[in-house]
Amino acid sequence: MAWSPPAARSGHPYYMHDAIYAQPGALRLVERGNGDALAQAASRIAALDRVVLAGIGTSWHAALVGELLLARVARLGQRARAFHSFELARYWPSPDERTAVVLVTHRGSKRYSREVLGPAPDKRGVSVLLTGKGSEPLAADITLRTVEQENSAAHTVSYTCALALLARLAADIGGDDEIRHELGEMPDRLALLLGQESWDDLAARFGDAPRYWFVGGGPNTATAYEAALKMSEANHASATGLHCEQLLHGPWAALEAPDVVFVIAPPGPSYERCLAAARVVRAVGAQLVAIVEDGDQEIAELATETIVLPRVPEALSPILAVVPLQLFTYHLALKRGTNPDVMRADQPAHAQARAGLAL
Repeated sequence: MAWSPPAARSGHPYYMHDAIYAQPGALRLVERGNGDALAQAASRIAALDRVVLAGIGTSWHAALVGELLLARVARLGQRARAFHSFELARYWPSPDERTAVVLVTHRGSKRYSREVLGPAPDKRGVSVLLTGKGSEPLAADITLRTVEQENSAAHTVSYTCALALLARLAADIGGDDEIRHELGEMPDRLALLLGQESWDDLAARFGDAPRYWFVGGGPNTATAYEAALKMSEANHASATGLHCEQLLHGPWAALEAPDVVFVIAPPGPSYERCLAAARVVRAVGAQLVAIVEDGDQEIAELATETIVLPRVPEALSPILAVVPLQLFTYHLALKRGTNPDVMRADQPAHAQARAGLAL
C-alpha cells in the first residue's frame, strides 16, 4: 500500500489537524478492539528468551518507546531491543525460534519492514504485527490494529495508538495494573491537553527561527526524534532531534541565539540532563520551550514558554508529550504556507524525487 497524496484540501483544517484531534477518541477504542490479540501476544512473548522491535520513521520511534516499555514495565530488561527495520533486515542475524519479533508499520508496504518478517514461520519465534487497519497483509502470527489509514503523510494518531498498544502489551506481560489504569485515563488527559494552549499563537511567537531543536531523554528521546521528523514532513523547517546527553557532547556548539529549543523533560532519570541542556540554551541566548510536568520549577524558570503535561508515569509520557509538538508543527505549517498532508508532493521537484524513490 504505497502512500499517494490525498484529495487536496486548500486550507485549514488539513487532514493532519483532524487526525491530531481524533486522538482521544482513538485511544478510547484501540484497546477494546485488540483485547484477544494482546492477551495472546503477551502470553507468547513471555514464554520466549527475548523480543526485538522494528520499524522505520515514525514506526521506529514507536519501537524505541516500546523497547523501554518492555524492558521496564514488562520487566524484560535487556531481553528487549529495538532496531531500525533496515538494520535488522540487512546487518543483524535473523531472529531465531526463541525470539519474538514485534514489527511496527502503518501501512505494511515498506520493503525492509517486510523483510523483518522474512524467515519461515518454523525458523522463528512468535511474530507480532502492529499496523493500521487496511494495511497490506503480512505473514505474522498475531496482528494488532491501530486506526484506519491516515490521509495525511504526517502520521499522528496512528503513532499515539501504537504507543498505547505497546504500553498495554508491556503491562500485560509484566502484570502492571498501575499502567493499565493510567492507560484508561489517557484519553481524558489527552483531551485536556489539546485544549490547553492557543497553538496558533505559539507558532506565531516561535515561527521565524532559522532552526529548531528538540531534546529529550529516556522514552522521550523518541519524542524528540518524532517532532523533528514531523517538522520536516509537514512544514519543511530545519529541525534536529537529539538525546539530551548527546546534545551536551558537542551539538550544542552549533546552537545560535535566534534558534528555538524544545526540551521534553517530565520527571525521570533524564530530567537532570535535560535541565543541564536548558541551562546551555539559556546561556547561549536561544529561546527555550519547556514541556514539563505540572508543578515543575527548575526548567520552567529558565523557559521562554512552558507547556504543562498532566502527571503520568514517565513510561507513558511520550503519548502526551508528542501532542503539543504535533500541534506546533501543524500551526507552523499554516504560518509557512505549506500543506502538511502531502510531503511536498504538490511541488514538482519534490514530486519527481518521490517518484524515483523505492521504499
